[in-house]
Amino acid sequence: MTAKIEMIEAGGRTLRVAHWRLDKQSDHPPILFFNGIGANIEAVAPLAERLKERGFVMFDMPGTGESPDPTVPYNPFTMSWTASQILDQLGIGEVDVMGVSWGGAMAQHFALQHPGRTRRLVLVATTAGMLMVPGNPAALSKMANPRRYVDPKFMNEHFMTLYGGMTKRPGSKAEHIGRLKPPSPRGYLYQLIAMLGWTSLPALPFMEKEVLIMMGGDDQIVPLINGKILNTMIRNSRLEVFEDGGHLFLLTHADESVASLREFLDAPLTEAEQRRAA
Repeated sequence: MTAKIEMIEAGGRTLRVAHWRLDKQSDHPPILFFNGIGANIEAVAPLAERLKERGFVMFDMPGTGESPDPTVPYNPFTMSWTASQILDQLGIGEVDVMGVSWGGAMAQHFALQHPGRTRRLVLVATTAGMLMVPGNPAALSKMANPRRYVDPKFMNEHFMTLYGGMTKRPGSKAEHIGRLKPPSPRGYLYQLIAMLGWTSLPALPFMEKEVLIMMGGDDQIVPLINGKILNTMIRNSRLEVFEDGGHLFLLTHADESVASLREFLDAPLTEAEQRRAA
């Protein structure tokens, strides 16, 4: 991994932060990325490394990866504020915001809480929060089991149930499992409870950003209907479906995912964006 890794104090917490290419000149704003529940920086590092033309920032949530355990619970408001403090310390103003699954909810909240720092928004395999259509019960029960992080045999046996979809890239399953580091029990619990009672649904019609919603057609954890709901509620959004993609299509369909990201993020500013930038 070619990222620069540092421990940053922000929002009263110490967090492990990774960033790529912030010292290089770019015509594009950096991406601020929010990871899925329990996932560490290394799990999505391949995506950051593929986007060589732009900066990329993400961090381990408290109690995940190598960020210390949280001492008190947090919620989307406090963690979005913490993320903005991290950007301040890195000298970053405007960003494109992206999140996957649990992190997709965080990305929505960040964009709503910090519209002045958010240029465009990418939501991957995610929902509007508590008001969601649940996935396959077999997949959800295994998703909630922390053994998927600490027991490679468990993860290997249940990988297709958990993540679905056809794996186009040989070896991607083993590669993904090898990148995972289990969260602490407290870190995992606090991530679970952070979103209790949270939903973006009432605020989505007021979202003024250009939004790309990427969903897997064979996602057993976050069914496609959730992406359709987001697409209906957000005015300036478009939905892209990876028909045979499961919950991890961002990694298993890496070439297609990166191409979609670039097409969306590199598109000329809309008239509304130009007015806001003026």
